[in-house]
Amino acid sequence: MHVPQASPFANGSSEEFPGFPGITAGLTAAEASRLSGRGLWTPDGTVDPDVVRLGQTLTTALLNGTGEGPEALLPAELAADVEEVRSRALPSYHRIEATDGILLSALSLRQLGPGPHPLVVVPAGWTPFGWPLFLRAYLDLARRGHHVLAYTPRGLGIPGLPSTSEGFVDVAGPHDWADGSAVIDFATDHLAPSAIGFLGESYGSGISQLVAAHDDRVTAVVALSTWGNLATSLYDHGTRHLAAVKALLALTGGPVETKFDERNQEILADFLADRNLDRIVEWGRLRAPESYLHLTNDNETPTFFSNTWHEGLFAVNQLLRTFEGLDVPKRLNLWIGDHAAPEGPGLIGTEPGRPNLPLAEAYAWLDHHLKGERNGVEDWEQVCSEVMFTYVTEPVLDPGTGEPTGECRIVEEARRESRADWSRVTTGVEVLGLTGDGAGGTDGRLLPAGETSAPSEVTGWRRAYLAGVDTEATVMDGLMKTGQAERAGSPKTYDTRKIDRRHAVVWTTAPLTAPEGKGTAGRRIRGVPRLRLTVRCTATSACLVAHLFDVAEDGTARIVTHEPLSLYGLTPDQDRTVTWRLQAAAYDVAAGHRLMLVVDSKDPLYGDASVTWTQTVVSSPEGAPAFLELPLG
Repeated sequence: MHVPQASPFANGSSEEFPGFPGITAGLTAAEASRLSGRGLWTPDGTVDPDVVRLGQTLTTALLNGTGEGPEALLPAELAADVEEVRSRALPSYHRIEATDGILLSALSLRQLGPGPHPLVVVPAGWTPFGWPLFLRAYLDLARRGHHVLAYTPRGLGIPGLPSTSEGFVDVAGPHDWADGSAVIDFATDHLAPSAIGFLGESYGSGISQLVAAHDDRVTAVVALSTWGNLATSLYDHGTRHLAAVKALLALTGGPVETKFDERNQEILADFLADRNLDRIVEWGRLRAPESYLHLTNDNETPTFFSNTWHEGLFAVNQLLRTFEGLDVPKRLNLWIGDHAAPEGPGLIGTEPGRPNLPLAEAYAWLDHHLKGERNGVEDWEQVCSEVMFTYVTEPVLDPGTGEPTGECRIVEEARRESRADWSRVTTGVEVLGLTGDGAGGTDGRLLPAGETSAPSEVTGWRRAYLAGVDTEATVMDGLMKTGQAERAGSPKTYDTRKIDRRHAVVWTTAPLTAPEGKGTAGRRIRGVPRLRLTVRCTATSACLVAHLFDVAEDGTARIVTHEPLSLYGLTPDQDRTVTWRLQAAAYDVAAGHRLMLVVDSKDPLYGDASVTWTQTVVSSPEGAPAFLELPLG
């Protein structure tokens, strides 16, 4: 069926698409094949330029036609997908006016068949390329019978790109909430949807939650790789998540002074300089969906979350607190990997030939709550977790030499576990006492309660290390990089012998055996571990970065979880007892493996309070014995 390209809107709200610079030649089948399996990110944490070209080429083909013969923009399979959507939905490019006159770049897909048709609004993620990056997802949503309206939040984008929106980035602040409502106004006038849902990834997911809290016209929300509390995502346990903020600042499409207003420039400068942190926390709470749970609960907005265990931008614990505070139909999926790794290939269309499960479940949520489909969502339990790293893999061989490349591919997917709610993920705890027998560079022990030969083994000791120097016990090689690899079947491997015990303290268990009646795993960690230590330092501040590792018989390890804690106002000759929660995990430690707890003073992810070459002393006094509390399930 031929689709007319004239604007469907008499008032001229639909504009002629000006096109993307450089999109003059088609995407070949070979180029599309090379993109297979790729996620959003390059190894240095920037958006993959080939993925950008894919999204922009798909956009051009959708709005202007795929072309034929030498002028074809897309290989046959992709072209057929685009033409199928053009036969059922009218694509249009828009500049939507916000309440303060700012123009937002947007794309709509208006269903042509008889309704009713619900609408899915998609605020773009935090990248300089805006809404075209997820073009494949809009095609999938349109195929399912939804109107689609995707837009770039204010301020994001590269000048000159048609996908760039005007204004300053508000970092999911009140201007972004108002913009979401203005987009709904536009959609109500021009698309007449039967219901309205929001789907967002990363930045768009936070905006989606906040718009839904403040606008009761939103019927359902899908929030992928999201935050619940922006304050604790960026600053928690006294520690700035510095690498995350620096990475985000590099992805706005321009320098800070052109992308943020004066107020937000001051906030960012304070964060980077480690000052006025109380004001930053207040700023983050204003932008936290958790601050508006009462509104979401009053609106009864069904909310779907999807995150990762090793999330590098919005750590999982802060989202758990938000999830538990929701009294609405809700779902939490937790996956192996890092930010956007599970859903990214599906959003951008680099996972051909098979459905992307994280997105398939997100779409099912929208179909159920917007269209009333009885598709199994009504029977879902609230929480579903992928267990690290229970997939089965095989080595990847170099096609030229036939030798292993050092990477693996997944041949059997990881196991998933469902629970009625988060409180049922953890069914018991095991307390491990920390011993002091680690002098001379050897490791202390982690002893289960009742296995100590004398109380003095777990109390009355002190151990010291030199602070301010990082060790091999790092959380990841880089934001997104390590998580993408573990998502693909190649978790980071650590050589625990290389962890410098001059700059860290280490404790290990004996080889673990499966508890009676609990399956074959040495331990089934499920939930949020907790650690207590008593600390003093020769400086007035210190940072403790706790890492929990699964150590194989050969001394190599994989990381289970971690969490930093920064302390200020210390007195050199006085102790301070601290207890903090590590990030939640679902991890089976194999029988015969050991658990290793490493505490050092620095990590590239974080701004820390440690002073180089000062001495930090950890201890376990009788009144507050040191322990690691393991959640089991």
